[in-house]
Amino acid sequence: MSEVLDVMVVGGGQAGLAVGYHLRRLGGLDFLVLDAQPTPGGAWQHTWESLRLFSPAAYSSLPGRIMPPQQGEEYPTAAHVVDYLTDYEHRYELPVQRSVRVEAVRRDGDHLRVETDSGVRRARAVVSTTGTWTRPFLPAVAGRNSFSGRQLHTVEYRTPEEFAGMRVIVVGGGNSGAQIAADLVHHAELTWVTRRPTRFLADDIDGRALFDHATARRRAFDQGLADGGGVASLGDIVAVPPVRRARDTGLLKARPMFASVTANGVEWADGTQAEADAIIWCTGFRPALAHLAPLGLRGSRGRISIRGTEAVGEPRLHLLGYGDWTGPASATLVGVGRPAREAVRDIAALLGRDGRRG
Repeated sequence: MSEVLDVMVVGGGQAGLAVGYHLRRLGGLDFLVLDAQPTPGGAWQHTWESLRLFSPAAYSSLPGRIMPPQQGEEYPTAAHVVDYLTDYEHRYELPVQRSVRVEAVRRDGDHLRVETDSGVRRARAVVSTTGTWTRPFLPAVAGRNSFSGRQLHTVEYRTPEEFAGMRVIVVGGGNSGAQIAADLVHHAELTWVTRRPTRFLADDIDGRALFDHATARRRAFDQGLADGGGVASLGDIVAVPPVRRARDTGLLKARPMFASVTANGVEWADGTQAEADAIIWCTGFRPALAHLAPLGLRGSRGRISIRGTEAVGEPRLHLLGYGDWTGPASATLVGVGRPAREAVRDIAALLGRDGRRG
């Protein structure tokens, strides 16, 4: 039988690294991080080139290591984040193995059996931090399969130059939709479409305020107080500089959602049509949880019921970084530290370890 580790972390992006940091700091537990990517950086290494964080570097940091500022940029680029995560992984000598894809997690007596494309591992506890980037969501819109042009999701968009001179429809009223629309305004004939009227946050609100709001909401829950609403209650779009410039010059105006897709474009309920060469669906993601299917834990909306970060039906499993349901702002760099610390604390208690070596 193969060696049994105390903790196996599935996913080596920002959430997995935060868990690794707290496991390293706690001490006393043998752990390994399995990552499907060939290089460090998680999903950040696959985003579009102009992507900006919502907060300055100092407010976009993982536990233990403040992100250094990026010269000439108030809001760091995705490439800067990749460099930071690479340095973070090396700085704390986190045991990350690549490229290892986890295919299934199963119960195996007192252990959890982790089946990968390079063999079987066993652990006393598993933390799943696979995120959402690998599960892009495309809405069921009438006629979507009839479109003769190019269709792509946020995950496939890279630069505006490849759409130069084209008629492009961007669908989605969140941050991705707004940033990609702003990226395209000077290169393409743009139509930006949103399901509801656009809601820009106040210009002085960025990720710092959003994290503070999410933290205050968590405290209210803990104290049994009324729910004042999540960060979505403040608005949908952070006005990072490129978005703000496009909005203020009148180039970033959204139209309501169309009723159907046609062979040559889209059509609204009143019969109005718009022709397009490409449609970019900035319509979000779903949690990447297929590897946990053998545990039979998924409920409504594809989620697993959790208590804190612990799976209700399997206390040896923790989930982290999939959104607010796995911890306030847990899908952000600055927000993942606290739930990562709590998950490690709970795992140590479950395994009867006090964190001291020896």
